[in-house]
Amino acid sequence: MELRELRNFMRVARAGSVSRAAQELRLAQPALSRQIKKLEDELGVPLFARHGRGVRLSAAGSLLLERAEAITHLVHQTGEEIREDRSPESGRITIGVPPAAGKLIIPPFVERFQQAWPKTTLHMREGVTSSLQEWLVEKRIDVALLHNPPHLAALTITPVLSERMHVIGPPAHLIKDKKHPAQFRVGDLPDLPLILPNMAHTNRRLVEHFAQEHGVRLRIKIEADSVLFAKALVEKGLGYTILTYAAVQDEVERKKLTAYPIVRRHCRPK
Repeated sequence: MELRELRNFMRVARAGSVSRAAQELRLAQPALSRQIKKLEDELGVPLFARHGRGVRLSAAGSLLLERAEAITHLVHQTGEEIREDRSPESGRITIGVPPAAGKLIIPPFVERFQQAWPKTTLHMREGVTSSLQEWLVEKRIDVALLHNPPHLAALTITPVLSERMHVIGPPAHLIKDKKHPAQFRVGDLPDLPLILPNMAHTNRRLVEHFAQEHGVRLRIKIEADSVLFAKALVEKGLGYTILTYAAVQDEVERKKLTAYPIVRRHCRPK
């Protein structure tokens, strides 16, 4: 069954006459009749009932007409979409974003993107840096926002934002030491029971590298690979974590968590 045959069948059905449809299609009537006969032989049922003034659809012919119209419409629509995708102003782009930084950066980005390319569809996928990096290399996403990505030949990296790391603690009413500093020195970190992800996560490797550079050893109390879990545990007073301020901004404003800047060893807490 060919698309051309379906279109010619539709023309006969609408015209109610093989001879009239042949004139509209500029085909010889015998050739058009052979096409209809071929369809009927292929389907094993008559598509038309013949009468003196022309033809009318059989029950099978009515069903084929309905499906043929849907098929030809889909083919036409697909062609239009493909032609639009070839335009530089249209198409589809998939962006990978981490939970915290994505919440901070993506809304204004999307607003500006839609103003610049209103015909382009945006698809956003959320994931941790290791997953986003894997998706990029496998070309499952087009671009990603990554925390401290490794320098790989397969990736083109452009710095977008620099974020300062903070010690994240429980709300003020759960802090036993009322003389708690307003900020932490690097040398203070070993005294903290930390809740951090395992070494497979970029954030953990970054914090460990920072600690090694300053000759301190971290005390990991709990490994929690989810930022959401880590924040929930800290909120209950079960330890501290280390994150960017963007990751806890909402909780700090609602006084569910407390954020303390990390300063170099030579700086003293206020």
